[in-house]
Amino acid sequence: MRPLVQISLDLTNIEEALETAETAMRAGVDWLEAGTPLILAEGLHGVRALREAFPETPIVADLKTMDGGYLEAEMMAKAGATHVVVMARAHEETIRCVVKAGADFGCQVMGDNMVCRDMVAGAKRLEDLGCDFVIHHIGYDERRGIAARGQRMPSPLDQLREVVDAVKVPVQAVGGLSLEQAIACPKYGAPLVVLGAPLTIDADAFKTAEGDLEGSLRKICEAVHAQEVSS
Repeated sequence: MRPLVQISLDLTNIEEALETAETAMRAGVDWLEAGTPLILAEGLHGVRALREAFPETPIVADLKTMDGGYLEAEMMAKAGATHVVVMARAHEETIRCVVKAGADFGCQVMGDNMVCRDMVAGAKRLEDLGCDFVIHHIGYDERRGIAARGQRMPSPLDQLREVVDAVKVPVQAVGGLSLEQAIACPKYGAPLVVLGAPLTIDADAFKTAEGDLEGSLRKICEAVHAQEVSS
């Protein structure tokens, strides 16, 4: 799989999400993500709006599904999502339901290993249950809370190579990465580079970051697309 750039629209209204998505697509971003804040604020309407504006672009719905997996995946697929997210800490029947809905409605499944006690085992479990992708994820509250106590903030890069080596499906790393770290993910064997809070979104206000967002995204996309994925 060639390196791809996905932007997480961790915003709380459709108008700003569409504006940011337009900027991202002009800059060369490959996939759009309806981030969890957008899903909570706008639900299916946000996904539909993205699909109407970008009819050919892959759209990830970051549901973080823990229960009711089939219905959640079905609703998002019908709204236009091409990928949905289920959590590794969900019951295995929930993961199976999301995978079944994905097959029934033409939507791929991304499994998220956030807060697994064993992140590598969590990733492998997701693959074994039929997920098409693994998201290796250190959560927002986890990172910030640990850092606030004066301890080293954990990073997805700590175990990224182990996760990549443990599974055959494509992997993406999410959670507090710097721009340089995100761009380097293909060197770890993770082809899906995710840009979101705090890279392109103000992590505290959940609004588009200030500055030359399009110019920055274009440089990032060029750097990612020029790489080979490390085996």
